[in-house]
Amino acid sequence: MILLNQSRQVGSPHCRQLRGRIEHTFTLEKPTDKTRGLGEPPNGATINCAGLGEGLSETEAWQAPLMEQRELGRFAGAAAIVTGGAHGIGRACAARLAEEGVHIAVADLDQSAAQQVATALPHKDRRHVAVWLDVTDASSVERAFTEAASELGGIDVLINVAGGDTHHGAFEETGDEVWMRMIELNLLGVVRCCRAAIPHLRRSTETPAIVNVSSVNALIAWGSEPYSAAKAGIGALTINLAASLAADGIRINTVAPATIRTRNWEGQEGGADRFRHLYPLGRVGEPEDVAAAVAFLASADAAWITGHTLPVDGGLMTGARTTRGS
Repeated sequence: MILLNQSRQVGSPHCRQLRGRIEHTFTLEKPTDKTRGLGEPPNGATINCAGLGEGLSETEAWQAPLMEQRELGRFAGAAAIVTGGAHGIGRACAARLAEEGVHIAVADLDQSAAQQVATALPHKDRRHVAVWLDVTDASSVERAFTEAASELGGIDVLINVAGGDTHHGAFEETGDEVWMRMIELNLLGVVRCCRAAIPHLRRSTETPAIVNVSSVNALIAWGSEPYSAAKAGIGALTINLAASLAADGIRINTVAPATIRTRNWEGQEGGADRFRHLYPLGRVGEPEDVAAAVAFLASADAAWITGHTLPVDGGLMTGARTTRGS
């Protein structure tokens, strides 16, 4: 994390090591909004190069910590558990966070696939594990989070992806069993995981965060009432936990994806692409689109954002339709 203190008094850079992440603080002579990227120091900035390496020019000294941050990633040294991490959006989230320096616990019912994902993640200076998790079973949730924290040395980030829909009839034909199953999986599963994670997040020395994966079904009328209502509950949970956890420095946000190309569409005529015409940006989403939004909300780049639901929807909610490629 690069902290550019906007002061007129020049000071020396200092560094501190925090769980594998190096933070450099510079004091500049003049205010500047240049806090990211490489290049020359802002006009009027004076840099004391001491401690940044012998033989570096001022320009190289300016670039060094920025380049180091890029190499380490936004999350260097942090530990995250990704529920539903073996497939689709969860797998993409695990991959994106691992690329940015996170130690990952891939938590899923499909333990074999979870292990394959954990093995395939980038391992340079990182440790990744697979844990078995059934979000509909409170004891399974507790065991999975205890194991993940033990293996990774703590939990700093929780990504709640596990969930899903089921086939059912029209509203008046759908019984309580389906409703209870959807609430159990999509809402209570998130509740259980948040409850299990919070004690670990309170002990975090990073910037602890929770990001939930909901659905645009929670925001617009797209049918599948049991699934949609359960997902809508995540939004209310997010707002309330954001308020209650703020004093602990724990942020919680939610993303609401629209049509995403996952295995759920396999074997269906036209697949996910049959909905392409609904999206002003001219395509359906990819798991990586959701993972990018999740990584942002989990990172310190979103340090002043909590309690929000972010649609990841290719423009669907604008009400416009694509004209691209037509």
